[in-house]
Amino acid sequence: MDIFLLILSAYLLGSIPSALWIGKVFYNTDVREHGSGNLGATNTFRVLGKTAGLIVTIIDILKGTAAVLITFIPFFTSTGIHPLFIGFFAVIGHIFPIFAKFKGGKAVATSGGVLLGYNWPIFIIVLLTFLLALKMTKMVSLSSMIVAVVGFMYCIAYYVWTGDFYLMIVVGLMGIFIFYRHRANISRIKAGTEPKVKWL
Repeated sequence: MDIFLLILSAYLLGSIPSALWIGKVFYNTDVREHGSGNLGATNTFRVLGKTAGLIVTIIDILKGTAAVLITFIPFFTSTGIHPLFIGFFAVIGHIFPIFAKFKGGKAVATSGGVLLGYNWPIFIIVLLTFLLALKMTKMVSLSSMIVAVVGFMYCIAYYVWTGDFYLMIVVGLMGIFIFYRHRANISRIKAGTEPKVKWL
């Protein structure tokens, strides 16, 4: 029962549609009806601007972080389940949110939040990698996929160094989700029609 509560809590945290709620409450705008229609930070930046986009990014990151950290609440510590597996359910919640008809974002920020909660130095590495890739490519989608690959490669090296098998597996799974969610972006990148950010 405790494990079920952990999984449910993580999923519900991930399901919080920050882009949808902030858009509707503060901007009277449903971001699903504009831009790419995606419930993520990138579309929020595009539709609502930098302030809203930054807030949504932070909330989406913290969803993943909170899901990892709840495993350390005394009530749940006896379960023995690995924090990363619980964090992964926040990623699933972000992609398939119950509060938004199971149509969510691409889980890049929430995946990063899981890393932040579990191993913050790795989060810093992937964040800097993302910013560098974004500076060079001007494409959030391509930068996200680059981070997925680099993060997984780093976790392989980290596994060799520390034996942290679970980190390698979960980061690999999150990377697969990120690539799967960017299928349309990959087609646009190949066609040369993928939108580029103008503020960097």
